[in-house]
Parts: sequence; structure tokens; C-alpha cells
Amino acid sequence: MNYKWNWGIFWELSPDASGTYFETLLQGAKWTLATGITAWIAALLLGAFIGTIRTMPVRWIARLGDAYVELFRNIPLLVQMFLWYFVVPELLPAAAGTWMKQLPNSSFWTAVFALSFFTSARVAEQVKAGIQSLPRGQRMAGQAMGLTTAQTYRYVLLPMAFRIILPPLTSEFLNIIKNTSVALTIGLVELTARARSMQEFSFQVFEAFTAATILYLVINAVVVLGMRLLERSVAVPGYVGQGTAAH
Repeated sequence: MNYKWNWGIFWELSPDASGTYFETLLQGAKWTLATGITAWIAALLLGAFIGTIRTMPVRWIARLGDAYVELFRNIPLLVQMFLWYFVVPELLPAAAGTWMKQLPNSSFWTAVFALSFFTSARVAEQVKAGIQSLPRGQRMAGQAMGLTTAQTYRYVLLPMAFRIILPPLTSEFLNIIKNTSVALTIGLVELTARARSMQEFSFQVFEAFTAATILYLVINAVVVLGMRLLERSVAVPGYVGQGTAAH
């Protein structure tokens, strides 16, 4: 194989007039972070709500939560991206569909919606498992103190459940950042799309994707470090701590 390596390619100007190839990759990393973090916040809030109602004693509410999880968990992310981007605007009333198509950075918001719903179903599973792993005495103790069901969840069950599920939530956070790469199929110029663009312009495929790989590793390493620090800061001595079964 007569491949000509050129690691200096990163300091050459990109034909798209966005600066050097290195600056182009950094811009892609910014879009990856913006998409991943925005979608993660939405997925965490929605997933916490859905996971909570799935453990409530009202059967029909729990069934609705189950249906939500099965719907969004079992449809591939790529299909959901296409549905939100191409199909949903056509199903809406004409004015709403046109607004959605003309939305600034529509590919960004579409990716956020798709990632949020897809990941929230997975977060809901984690939250449900965390709540169900708690001793029944905690729920009963809350009720014995005169707390309502909502207060029992807010002050007793959810704080402990989230401490237990922090490690799997870390994995979901990493997944949502990596899954942003799927958004290139609907036109979001994130990190993977920028690497592909660099490869197509310069024909330096190994350099482009090596740099993208390193940037993904750095981003995810920061996420892992931050989540580990969070685990230590919220750990309850004697219940959930470093090196316990929660890992």
C-alpha cells in the first residue's frame, strides 16, 4: 500500500473557507458537544419522569410508561432521525410543517429530538431499575412520615435511586455523545461529518479519522472523569460508595 502520510494536513487551509482542517474538526466537535449535551439534558429529565411513573401503583399510568419505552427503544436511532426530519413535517398542518422545515439549524434540533426520545427510553429503564432496587421499607417509611406519593418519590426514593444508577447513566451519556455521529445523515455537520469532509477534500483518510477518534476519546474521558467525581460527591457512606456493588 503506497499511502502518503501527511500529518501537516491539519494546518492547511480547508477549501470550505472555515479555517485550517484542525479548526474545521474543532468546529465539528463543538456541534457534537452542543447536540449531545442538549439531548442528554432533555433525555435525563424525560427519562426520569417516564421511569418514575412506571413504578407507580396506578396500573394504567405505568402501562403508558411501558408503551413509551417499548416504542422509542425498539425503533433504530437512524430510522427515528429520518422520521423526525423527513416524515413528521409532512404529517403536521401545513403552517407547522413549513415552520419546522425552515427552522434555523433544523438538522441540529431534529437530532436533539431524536436523540432525546431514543435515549430517554433507556434512561427510563435505568430509573425504574434503580427505584425497584431500593428496599420497600424506604417507601413505607416515607408514607409513615405523612409524605404524599409525590413527596416520597422526590425526597426519599429518587435521590437514592439516582445514586445507584449513576454508573449506567454515565454509559448512556457516553452513548448519546457517540450517537450524535448518526446526525450526519440528516445534514448536521458534527465531528464525524467534518472528518468525512476533510477526507474527501484532502484524501488523507487516516489522518482525518485518527484526529476525530482522538477528539471523541478526549470528550468521553472528560465525561467519565466528571461522572466519577459526581459519584464520589453524592455517595452515601455505608450505602452506595466507591467500589460498591453499584458498579
